[in-house]
Amino acid sequence: MKMILIIDDDSAIRSSLSLMLKRAGYEPKTATGPREAMAVIRAEALQLILMDMNFSLSTDGEEGLTLLKQVKLFRPDVPVMLMTAWGSINLAVKGMRAGAFDFVTKPWNNAGLMQRIETALELTAARQETEEKADDDIWDRSRMIGKSKTLLNVLATVRRIAKTDASVLITGESGTGKELIAEIIHRNSRRTGKPFVKVNLGGISQTLFESEMFGHRKGAFTDAVADRKGRFEMADKGTIFLDEIGELDIGCQVKLLRVLQEQTFEVLGDSRPRKVDVRVICATNADLVQMIREHAFREDLYYRINLITVHLPALRERKSDIPLLIDYFVKRQCRENG
Repeated sequence: MKMILIIDDDSAIRSSLSLMLKRAGYEPKTATGPREAMAVIRAEALQLILMDMNFSLSTDGEEGLTLLKQVKLFRPDVPVMLMTAWGSINLAVKGMRAGAFDFVTKPWNNAGLMQRIETALELTAARQETEEKADDDIWDRSRMIGKSKTLLNVLATVRRIAKTDASVLITGESGTGKELIAEIIHRNSRRTGKPFVKVNLGGISQTLFESEMFGHRKGAFTDAVADRKGRFEMADKGTIFLDEIGELDIGCQVKLLRVLQEQTFEVLGDSRPRKVDVRVICATNADLVQMIREHAFREDLYYRINLITVHLPALRERKSDIPLLIDYFVKRQCRENG
């Protein structure tokens, strides 16, 4: 039975999380603060840690950050999920920089929290695998042509993460195959056979963002002559691929972050929140880290979409693949043109 440590000075939170984890088949351990937590961490073989950031009247999170650093020094292999209030997102971002795996905001949705816990455990297990049994698994990498070491390293990463629900950020220049990699991840995931919805965020204006992504009801605005499903609803139970994420303006970034954080959205013209279950894959050719420095991209959104980064090398960095690509396209043209 996998053991999960809950660190929180609130007894109600410790009790509710313990009950939830027991029902899901995990063995919960609890600690009220840093000293007690480190004693458990030293004594037990933990698979995951759920940790609050504040353990006193102070809300600056320094106790939590100090504890996180101690945990990562002592048990760097154990994923740590931070628990924080929505208004303390900046504190969670500091924690992500210090090595936390993920963060959840209070109050959370239990189903959403369990999904994140399972993703963290699966992804950690995948990272620890040292050998891939290629003959025993079905692995679909069709249309990703090449045998160069750089490309094979990318595909090895993709293969390890495909069956998890971890959010993925695909980076690379235009034309390197980011959409193709997103499709490969989806086809090799547990969500294969479910919707794969592509969204080019660079082509959606700020005024149309909510209608396009969340849908609208008839009469919600002047041109809303009929009900329309949004992209998130279309992608429910499947994967949504958000291309050109760096093109999204700050206002729309906030709206996207709330959906990813709370796993609910509201249709324009209907205030009832709707649950959504999607895996999120994003892609960009922009330098998001530089955009964060320039205050053009939210750092909390960056950490939410970037549990795993897959960087695609340009063709000039894998020249040995050029003959294979030429052969592939020549044969395809011959088939298509007789």
